[in-house]
Amino acid sequence: MSDTTRQTDAIMQAAGQSLQTNREGGYHRRAGSIAKGSAALKWKNLLRRAGFFGAALLAILAAVVAAGIVLNGIGFTGIVIAFFAVVAAAILFSSWPKVKVPARADLERTKDARQLVARTELWLEHQRPALPPPAINLVDQIGVQLDGLGAQLEHIDANHPAAAETRKLVGEHLPEMIDAYRRIPDKLRREERAGGTPDKQLVDSLGKISGEIDHVTRQLAEGSLDDLAIRNRFLEYKYGGEAVDAAPGKS
Repeated sequence: MSDTTRQTDAIMQAAGQSLQTNREGGYHRRAGSIAKGSAALKWKNLLRRAGFFGAALLAILAAVVAAGIVLNGIGFTGIVIAFFAVVAAAILFSSWPKVKVPARADLERTKDARQLVARTELWLEHQRPALPPPAINLVDQIGVQLDGLGAQLEHIDANHPAAAETRKLVGEHLPEMIDAYRRIPDKLRREERAGGTPDKQLVDSLGKISGEIDHVTRQLAEGSLDDLAIRNRFLEYKYGGEAVDAAPGKS
């Protein structure tokens, strides 16, 4: 085995270890997601980082091979330089590009209700540290509900009334309420005012939004259940009792 080949193998091994470390960090960060939609956005970002790292790795290896051919080997100094180049690339792409957290204005401008659901989940994750514990629990609950809502929205037209209702509920009412709470100074959030503290009012409002999300999701699901019932009645009409008699396990 030539010196250049051994040097290249050493660099590949170091690169593989760096990439593994990068991926493990990515999985750890993704584990903190409140729901599948935000986790998917983070995973997409992680794959993008891995792609950049892979491109940088190929460029470094190409430079090593070219230098080895021209100089008849790169020597110990060349190996050290290449190794630190790989490490620098791994460090850079372990944190860049960052997941872009949507601003409230971005949520309002998002027209695709399914995309809005995932972006709202990611936005909610970054609001959690500023919320009281009962509100954090509700935010986590809403994240799971948004997953269910997003699954239902996969099967409806973008102009469906439920899609418009979702955009208003998820893209406007929810972020407006949390932003209004965050504008209140911390020392005033637990003071009784207008029949309750801002903390309690936030929790009550989040509970109502959670109920509305559940209501919209159920409306969409009932549409699917109605379709299933119609198809079942059609089969009964067309085949009568034959469909039942022919079912497995029937004699």
